[in-house]
Amino acid sequence: MIIQIKTFNQLETQELYEVLQLRSEIFVVEQDCVYQDIDGKDEEATHLMGRKKDKLVGYTRIFGPGQLFEEASIGRVMVKKGERTHGYGKEIMEASIEFIRNSFGDVPIRISAQTYLLKFYTSLGFVAQGSEYLEDGIPHIGMIRR
Repeated sequence: MIIQIKTFNQLETQELYEVLQLRSEIFVVEQDCVYQDIDGKDEEATHLMGRKKDKLVGYTRIFGPGQLFEEASIGRVMVKKGERTHGYGKEIMEASIEFIRNSFGDVPIRISAQTYLLKFYTSLGFVAQGSEYLEDGIPHIGMIRR
């Protein structure tokens, strides 16, 4: 998998289309969750894209400290169905963490994790904070990596 990292203004029209299409495919259709994905925050975010044979297979949306939370944050973490057995989720998360470290230093990182992925995020150094809550009808838990 090849990792690309771009600001919103650096995204080409086709790349933005692929990102929004995959986010809709996973978060709206696959997870059967009606929510406002295009939330006005993409323009402020850094977009990490994982490509395999020129096709988008993984993605995260990254914010620096103070942009979304006091801490840096990673969200919209996704890997295309059918590509989830290759370790791409771990690869895009590690690349996202590295981007934050290189850009902002050794800062805490906050995520809102789907509860069923708690073990996955714990393996990346994130620690659960607070109680489980529903976000768009899906159980989540706040997590921090220091």
